[in-house]
This record gives sequence, structure tokens and C-alpha cells, in this order.
Amino acid sequence: MFGYYLEVTNTHKNKVPETWIRKQTLANAERYITPELKEYEEKIVGAEDKIMALEIQLYDALILALQEYIQPVQRNAHALARLDCLLCFAHNAVQFKYRRPVVNDSYQINITEGRHPVIEQGLPPGESYVNNDLLLNHEDQQVIILTGPNMSGKSALLRQTALITLMAHMGSFVPASAAEIGLTDKIFTRVGASDNLSGGESTFMVEMNETASIINNISPQPHHPR
Repeated sequence: MFGYYLEVTNTHKNKVPETWIRKQTLANAERYITPELKEYEEKIVGAEDKIMALEIQLYDALILALQEYIQPVQRNAHALARLDCLLCFAHNAVQFKYRRPVVNDSYQINITEGRHPVIEQGLPPGESYVNNDLLLNHEDQQVIILTGPNMSGKSALLRQTALITLMAHMGSFVPASAAEIGLTDKIFTRVGASDNLSGGESTFMVEMNETASIINNISPQPHHPR
């Protein structure tokens, strides 16, 4: 705010050269500037503006130089992104013992020893995730009603089913010993409780509205983890 100055305590202010210019008076000291210091200050303050102007100039020159290479750069970036994604898929599949799912036109989800890909990686050393089998189809089990106490894994089973389905459609191996996934066009969930009291909606009403939205938007494809 005050720029550069030379501060001299009152004890020694009588030694200040006459060429120094008083800039500010404090309770115990005086602040001075000199022509040389003022010139140095202007150089420093002006340097920021010069730096910004040079950066803009160099950046604009770089953009102009790259214009004719935009398509090759984008193609390379796209190829590298695909390789990066596939490398991550492969790394996780090997490290966490994922298996290749079968994605087909059937009307079922059949998962053997399925696991939640995030929860199992966050478990303390020595603990293993309790895997779960799951079957959903038209003939044997179209809806599952799952009950249990808090922290027993109900939501984990719901989420791991949705994640395994999504991972299979992404082209990734999945955290299960085997998985047959019918082509799925939508995944709906309603997890957790919240209200909208300011809008006149209780927790129960919010849950019912979200459930109604799921029912009204599902398609003939039967495999929606719910």
C-alpha cells in the first residue's frame, strides 16, 4: 500500500541525509524515500503489468502456432484418454481380482459373489468384503424386498448392483466371480432420507415422489436395480 521506504527510528532520525524525503511519520519512527528508491519502486510495480502483457503475447503466439495442429493434437489426446481409461480398467481388474462380465440381450442380472468396488478398497487391512449373490429376472425374481438392521449392508448391496451393472456397460471387468448383465438403459435409485418442509413435503412425501418418478420413467427393459 505504501510502496518502498526507508524507516528510521526517532533515536537516529537526526542522522538522516537532507536528500531523503519524509514520506510518513509514526509514533516511534519516520519513513523516508529517495529518488533512487522511487525509481526502483516504479520498476517493480510496472514489472507486473509487463509480465502480464508478455504472458498474453506469448500465449496468443502459441495459440496461433498451434492452429494447424489442432486436429492431430485432439486425435492424440483422444487416443491417450482411451489408453489411460483402459489401463486403469486393466490395473484394477488385476489388482482387485475383477472378472469379465457377460453383457447380453437377456432380461436378467445374475451376479455371483459380487462386491462393492469402493467399500472393499477402503476396508482396514486384513478385513475382506462379504460378497453377495444376486438374481433379478422376469421368471424367478423380478423384485427383491431386502430387510435388516442398520449397517447390515442393505444399501451396499443396492449400490454394488448398480455399480457392477454400470461398470459392465463401460467395458470394465467387475468385482464379482461371475456376472451376467442384460443390456440396461437406465439405473434408478432412491437412497437416503430428506425432507422439503419449505415446499410442504415431508420425508415420506419426498420418498414417494422419487419412487413415483422411477415408476413413471422406467422402460420395458426389465433390469433396473431398485
